[in-house]
Amino acid sequence: MKNGENTRHQEEKMTDIISQFVKKWPEITYENLPDNVIEIVKCEILDSLAAALGGSSAAGIKELLDVIREWDGNQQSTVIAGGIKCPAPDAALVNGAMIHILDYDDGCPATLVHIGCSAVSAAFAVTERIGGATGKESITSLALSSDFVNRLALASRPHGSITTSGWFPTALYGYFNAAVIAGRIMKLNQEAMLNAIGIAYHQCAGNLQCIYDGALAKGIAAGLAAKGGVTAAIMAERGITGARNCLEGKAGFYNVYHDGDYDARILVDGLGERFETEKIGFKPYPCCGHSHAAIDTALSLRSKYNIKPDLIQDITVYASNAAYDLCVPLPAKQNPLTMIDAQFSLPWTVATALVKGKVTLEDFTKTAIRRADVLEVARKVTGQLDKNLNRRGVGPSRVTIRLTNGSEYSEYVEFCLGSIENPMTFSDCAKKFKECYPYSIRPISNATADNIIELTRNLELLEDASQIIKLLE
Repeated sequence: MKNGENTRHQEEKMTDIISQFVKKWPEITYENLPDNVIEIVKCEILDSLAAALGGSSAAGIKELLDVIREWDGNQQSTVIAGGIKCPAPDAALVNGAMIHILDYDDGCPATLVHIGCSAVSAAFAVTERIGGATGKESITSLALSSDFVNRLALASRPHGSITTSGWFPTALYGYFNAAVIAGRIMKLNQEAMLNAIGIAYHQCAGNLQCIYDGALAKGIAAGLAAKGGVTAAIMAERGITGARNCLEGKAGFYNVYHDGDYDARILVDGLGERFETEKIGFKPYPCCGHSHAAIDTALSLRSKYNIKPDLIQDITVYASNAAYDLCVPLPAKQNPLTMIDAQFSLPWTVATALVKGKVTLEDFTKTAIRRADVLEVARKVTGQLDKNLNRRGVGPSRVTIRLTNGSEYSEYVEFCLGSIENPMTFSDCAKKFKECYPYSIRPISNATADNIIELTRNLELLEDASQIIKLLE
């Protein structure tokens, strides 16, 4: 075989896996989706809209919206609670940032990849750009893109804690997520879809330094991924080509970002028959998922033993490697200075649970993080690394509380609320939506909120899914 033919043969072989996705997707329709996957997608949409409305008034969003207004452009797609329409990529940028800015959005607990921030923002932006898409097609597109991204992430075999790897998985995988859902809704052919994924890969980026520095860029990174994916699909539609061998090539995704350490079987095993979409979990608390088991434990202890904050001597949180990172450096975690600091602090979130009996959006404002009673309890919280609690993704937690009278109480939570094993339902997401929409920067009426919930609940009946997002302009 001549060198040119050999190279071409190798390239064709190496694109087999990504080609399997691209060839399989057109065969899958709404009727192929299991009921539980349809339900999860509906939850994903409502949960994302809830997080977006809550996040619309968060620091950094107004400034981002000002940038979009300065850019101006085609009035294609709705900016949630923004009062404007703008080009689809820009709408995906702002809406994706709104969804993720509060760290209240859905994700895969095993891989720590937030899904809806890039997928739902891209889906609605593109749906308006093309003039509408049915509810069934929207559900199917979200199911396929979520399945794809979860497979990409599950196939990797990261070493150690994700917080020591340097990469920010939500942003990194989000480009793929947005490109696939945008391409599906835009009805790209197989060649164009392959190019869209390649162009999305060319933009992949995102690191965790923004978390360490408490920077607002952390939330906006998800919006950048959404914009990049939508842009990739639009470019591919116009004939711009992307790397074909974007997953397994010499400089492909797994070699560049995962040092070649991945399991290709996970990528395509049961493709079209089993949907990894079902591995999406939802958040009952607006903070890092690694703190959720400890929050559940603290709330349970508080309720069970009627623990009064002023009687607490000290609190020990036994944590996995990843959760323990939320305890160091301890003085900084006990005294958060920004919303991001508080979201990624075990002492602060556990103290909030014990003092207030709940952890909600109102606990992460500039005023809330200065509350003397919560800070007093936070300074009594220390972390204890327990490697027996290590597992991939979000792990369990054990909390021990010692009182000033010598009493000691301890409890263990294996699976936090919102995990796959202890799931939140559509009704739970509707309750969360009702908690979040009063925080919208533009008022949302009770009737509109109820209408959005019901339209999402019955999404498969809609001729045009974009009527949901249009209610939030």
